Amino acid sequence: MITLADVKANKDLTTLVLSANRMLSSLGYTEHGPRHVGYVSTTTKSILASLGYDKHQQTLGEIAGWLHDVGNCVNRQGHGRTGAALLMPLLREMGMPMADVAEIMAAVGNHEEENGFPVTPLTAALILADKADTHRTRVRRGKRYDSGDIHDRVNYAIKKNTLSVDVEQKIIRFEIKMQNTSSVMDFLSIYLSRMKMSQQAASTLGCRYLLVINGMPINRFPDE
Repeated sequence: MITLADVKANKDLTTLVLSANRMLSSLGYTEHGPRHVGYVSTTTKSILASLGYDKHQQTLGEIAGWLHDVGNCVNRQGHGRTGAALLMPLLREMGMPMADVAEIMAAVGNHEEENGFPVTPLTAALILADKADTHRTRVRRGKRYDSGDIHDRVNYAIKKNTLSVDVEQKIIRFEIKMQNTSSVMDFLSIYLSRMKMSQQAASTLGCRYLLVINGMPINRFPDE
């Protein structure tokens, strides 16, 4: 089976990952390079492992997480679908079975909140991992929280983030701790659609989603 190590060793795929990050840097976006995709890769695998999915699915989750943003090297708009199309021939050239390629394409092509949906468990795990990467380390070096960009301000304010899976209670809990250089209102103004998508993703995995900011639950479950 093709592994994450094989993917990282592929020069063409590495070029796409790095080029996507450079393009977003030129547009003023937060970090989308090896740190971000590494987090998403590890977290996607962890979610699938916690919920009992097999090693094969975990490996596909790792790969999808590492490659999910490559479409940004073409254009920010629709980058999920573009990335899926870019990846198909490259993964096939590496010898990946078409069934596995299709799984990765579905996850990458559906991770954007504007037009995606958690169509498979792998896709759902990728969405949860991607939307959970809110942290001050995403603010690019040299930029400040008071730069005027709300994304920088919100991310800079987040000192700690934790995504955990309570297998017994079937709850996926996303908890962040923010300092007062930003606010919960700021966070929700840019992340609300992502949190709603995360709720859908958790449901696909047979779980409920709980968002906690500075110790306070932001959402409630329907039966409460």
